[in-house]
Amino acid sequence: MRRPDDQERVYLEAVLATYISLPGTPSRPSRQDRSLARDLCRRGVPLRIVRTALLLATARRTLRSGPPLPPVRTLHYFLPAIEEVLEQPPVPGYVEHLASKLQSLVAEKDRLLVTAAASSDHRRQTRQISAVSHRR
Repeated sequence: MRRPDDQERVYLEAVLATYISLPGTPSRPSRQDRSLARDLCRRGVPLRIVRTALLLATARRTLRSGPPLPPVRTLHYFLPAIEEVLEQPPVPGYVEHLASKLQSLVAEKDRLLVTAAASSDHRRQTRQISAVSHRR
């Protein structure tokens, strides 16, 4: 199912923003992540289904007992969860419950990303100032 470009862009932004906001996922989506999000959009997979699957799989990874699992490296990791949610959606209210359980971890990742971005900006400005002063 082909969607207009603006709808596809909104879909991609929503999927990728949800993906990178979750604990244990990269801070930036890869080219392959963008491609998969585009494929999901073009296949007509509802955004609600994708978000539900991402939350469900992340909650399973994060809220389980035992040692921490290695970070997720790709959106492809979530494909089985997307298929699961398409076949058997969770009961109403369950996704909101999982989202509330993950909220503090999502907020912590967001805080770390903001701090890292500010630090990166500071380093970039310092390099620019240094480069200008060396040219003189």
